[in-house]
Parts: sequence; structure tokens; C-alpha cells
Amino acid sequence: MTNKGGLEEAIVADINTSYIDGSIGKLIYSGYAIEDLAETTSFEEILFLLFNTRLPKPKEYESLRSTIAAEASIPDAVINMMKSLPAATPAMAVLRTAVSMLSAFDPDAENLSDKDLAQAKAFRLTGQITTICAAWMRIAKGQGPIAPRGDLSVAENFVYMMSGDEPDATACAALNVYLVLLAEHGMNASTFAARVVTATGSDLHSAIVAGISALKGPSHGGANSEAMKMFIAIGDVDNVLPWFEQNIKTGQRRIMGIGHRVYKSNDPRAGILRRHAEALAESSGQRKWLDIAVKLAETARADDYFVQRNLYPNVDYYSAVVLYLLGLDIDMFTPLFAMSRISGWSAHVIAQMGGRLIRPKANYVGPQDRKFVPMDER
Repeated sequence: MTNKGGLEEAIVADINTSYIDGSIGKLIYSGYAIEDLAETTSFEEILFLLFNTRLPKPKEYESLRSTIAAEASIPDAVINMMKSLPAATPAMAVLRTAVSMLSAFDPDAENLSDKDLAQAKAFRLTGQITTICAAWMRIAKGQGPIAPRGDLSVAENFVYMMSGDEPDATACAALNVYLVLLAEHGMNASTFAARVVTATGSDLHSAIVAGISALKGPSHGGANSEAMKMFIAIGDVDNVLPWFEQNIKTGQRRIMGIGHRVYKSNDPRAGILRRHAEALAESSGQRKWLDIAVKLAETARADDYFVQRNLYPNVDYYSAVVLYLLGLDIDMFTPLFAMSRISGWSAHVIAQMGGRLIRPKANYVGPQDRKFVPMDER
């Protein structure tokens, strides 16, 4: 078998959570088109769907929403640990450490076989990760964290915990759509990492920490952070064309957020996020960043290099603008990705429980039949 690197085209599991056809820009969650789900469902509904392959009934939705909200608090010891960290600690490192520490407060942390219990833990972690992300935003600025409310959704609670103010409807809608769109995406790197850990018989927290660790890498979860840094470097819509000529046409750098490993057509998530970036730009009066993003995308799509290689804006491109206009520091972009993807990770982890150890082969290309020479003769 030819080694293409990156396990290209290798099939490692049967799944029922999501399906992607990158050639036509198609993404479905358990049979539902992402375009239908994004504007009409809550993140909690998607979590239920990924676990049950069906959408919840009203009472089931409310039960899940209230359960997540009720268990979203984190122990004082975790808060104190976060307060003890330097303010410059990368937010993903904080999240990784906090989730690992949460396992110490779980009396059933080492129960490795009960799938119902694992699902309950996943629901708890969904709320707790939301709280960790909001808490670190405040702690890093020298502010006290705000406790979650039991009457709010995941998106609403995060917006509330950022400031303590009643959550803004436009902001909550944009964040909810972001969470829905990033919840699940097949056998991506972080999901595969979580499944590999689970296949060893390890615990849920360890698997989620593995997912967070993989997502922390800039080639996976950090693209929208780099996209926003790029927009800030451009600075003004009038600078887009000269920046493109100086940086892209000369090959000095590439456009972050354009192109995708899977999608060779429009990423269906990008257009949806662009609409919410529009709404946030209007409500906030900050159109500059969206105007820069749109102008840069149009410039790229008019260039033969991007046309010939089927390079289009992906989910990271416009999500950068959405998260920035929500008031997030760039360092918090990837933790928000994890806040969404905990749903997909958990569904995959539970599906993997009790499965075979994942043990692929490697193609040895080193030397053969070498004669050993004792140290004093080398």
C-alpha cells in the first residue's frame, strides 16, 4: 500500500454522526443538511442528534438544556488553579489543564464501560467547558468569573458569562450558529485522537483532553485565529489589493481560511457564517473587518491560482469575523471551537467504547541487516 501521509483516504470506522462530500460542498449531520440545521436548531438539539441520530422532542430538548446548564459550574479548585496561571498562558493550554483537572472531581472517572454514564459526563463537560472558556476570558483580564445560569442555553450562558449582562439576541444567534456548524466533522484529527485514546480503554476526560490537544495545533484548530490576524494586518479594505499583490502573488504567504483538506467546492458553513457576520457588523457598527474579508475573498476568487485549485473560503474564514465581533480575544477562538466540538468528540468516544485497539501499521523504510559493532570498536 502506498503511503500518502496523513492517513489519506484510509477508512478507520463506520459512523452515523456526519457525512461530507467535499466535491459538491455537502455536509450532513445524521441525515440532515447543515443548511437546514444551522438556522433552525439550537446547539443542544445538535448534541442530542449526534447521540441519538434523531432530533429531540420539546420535552427532551428542555431536559437536555436544563441538565447542561445545571451542571455547568466548575469546582472552586479549578477556578483557583486558573487564577494561579500567568495571564499570558495560551487559552487552549488553560482549557486542556482544566478539563484534565475536572476528572479528579468525578467519582466515576475510572468507569470505562458504562455508556449511559459516559453520556451524562459528556453533557456535564459540555457545560463545564463553556464555563471554563468564559471564566478564563475574565480571569486573564484580572476580573472575577461569573457563574452560569440555569435558565439559559449554552450560547446564551457563554454570552452572559462574558459580561454578566443580559445576553444580546444577535450575539447569541451568531454564537449558536457557530456552535452548530462546528459541532461535528467526520474523522478529523482531533476526533481521531480522541477515538485512539478511547480504544485503549482510557476514560472520557483523557479522550477529550486528547481532542483538545490535537485541536490546539495551528494546522487544525488555529486557522481562524490566523485569519483574523491577517485581516488586522491588512487593516483597511483599501489595503486588500496591494496586500494581495505583495504577499500572495509573490508567494510569501498564503491566505488563511481559504482552501480546505476536504472541500474542493464551497464549504457550506462559510456562507452561513458570512450572513451572521453581516448581522453582527450591522448591530455593532464595525463593518471594517467583514469588508476586508469579503474583498479579500473576491480578490482571491478572481485569481487563476485559486480558481484552478478550487480554493474557496472555509468555515474558519468568516468565523474569525464572527468571533471577533462577539468580543473575543483572538487567543479564545480555538477554545470556542472546542466548546462546540465537545459534542462530536463525545459522540465518537462513546461509539468507540469497547472497540478494538486502534493499531495501524507503519511502512518501514530504514536500513536492514546492519552489523552490530561494540562501542570500543566504533
